[in-house]
Amino acid sequence: MKSVLYILLFAIVLYKPCYAQSLLTIKEAVEIAMENNYDIKLSANNLAISKENVTFGNAGMVPNVTGNFSQNNNRQNSTQTQQNGEVRSLDNAKNNSMTYGLSVGWTIFDGLGMFSRYDTFKELQKQGELQLKSVVLQRVSDVITTYYTIVQEQNLLDAIDSSIVISKERLINAENRFSIGKASRLEVLNVQVNLNADESARLLQLDFVNNLKTTLNSLLVRDLSTDFAVVKDVNIDTELELPILLSQAKENNPDLLNIALSKRIAELELKTVKASRYPVVRLNAGYNFSESESSLGFVAQSKSRGLNYGVTASLNIFDGFNQRRNERIGKIRIDNANLFYQQQINFLESSLTQAFQSYNTNIALSSVEEKNEVIARQNLNITLDKYRIGTISTVEFRDAQENYINAVTRLNAAKLQAKLSEVLLKELVGKIDFE
Repeated sequence: MKSVLYILLFAIVLYKPCYAQSLLTIKEAVEIAMENNYDIKLSANNLAISKENVTFGNAGMVPNVTGNFSQNNNRQNSTQTQQNGEVRSLDNAKNNSMTYGLSVGWTIFDGLGMFSRYDTFKELQKQGELQLKSVVLQRVSDVITTYYTIVQEQNLLDAIDSSIVISKERLINAENRFSIGKASRLEVLNVQVNLNADESARLLQLDFVNNLKTTLNSLLVRDLSTDFAVVKDVNIDTELELPILLSQAKENNPDLLNIALSKRIAELELKTVKASRYPVVRLNAGYNFSESESSLGFVAQSKSRGLNYGVTASLNIFDGFNQRRNERIGKIRIDNANLFYQQQINFLESSLTQAFQSYNTNIALSSVEEKNEVIARQNLNITLDKYRIGTISTVEFRDAQENYINAVTRLNAAKLQAKLSEVLLKELVGKIDFE
């Protein structure tokens, strides 16, 4: 009995290294991803660009001030004939001029196109915010999915570890029975084969868990070799209701809201196009200095400075019917945005309904598999007791052992699918909680 206890203790220490690992909770994983994930950072930068574009200057509402400077120098061989017939000539005659000053231009009316452009930039900023939210939801969903997949596979690994402990005890028992002549060598070999199969399954399962951890570390953008432990239990929200989810999705789903914004942007772009039907009125003013000198001519040198100002107006009278064509295209784009919006609502309702059906099914399966796992564990304990006293064969015990592993596998799979269905529903709604 002491040797059996020593083996059990040794097996537990050998196959439970995760206790020395730091525990990574789902909340910590999501927070790390929010801070480090590349897709989230890229979307945040795109949003920053959209914010920078929302200015009066970018919409064309403010004056433009320009500084001007030009200088021209010429050397020419010149010959001039005056009105009185006098001929004047000079080689390498200099003709220099220099002009500098400030000019101001301000468009005060362009058919209200500047206002529609400014509103368009504001809507594009909102669209950037929704795109960032969509990316965040997708990456958070990926993190949660990967995390709970690790939980499932880690629980299965623990079950295999427990099975190995039992198989080691069986092997000791079979060897003891063989040594006193109560069992054949064939029984010992069969138990050894079972133990080897369990250890082989453990190696494959451990490799799968480690690969999943690498995937999660990649999503968190940290050292891929970082090891960690995960929680044992999967908490499932069983209080979700389809009518409430449908209502919340129409208010919060970023893809749906994004399409609604696209319609608003299309309407503003049509206003901008229609603004071209009206005249463009622009105020102009400037203050300039000019100097010139000439080696040959009536004026040898001149200087001037002064203010110039005025107003210009232009009106597109005919442009090959492009104005009418652009307006028709703008109306079609608005119609497309309406169609896309209705299509997205239909898709969203369909996806939510299907996901909710899977959610209910997986919750029911989890309940059934929980009961089945309890029964399989009880059966394994009873079978183990009978095996110890020699009332059942090794084949019968192995069946009970495999039934328990299969029950744990199905339970973990059912819990994982129920959790993933919950996550999908909340992602479609537009809000994932990870407490």
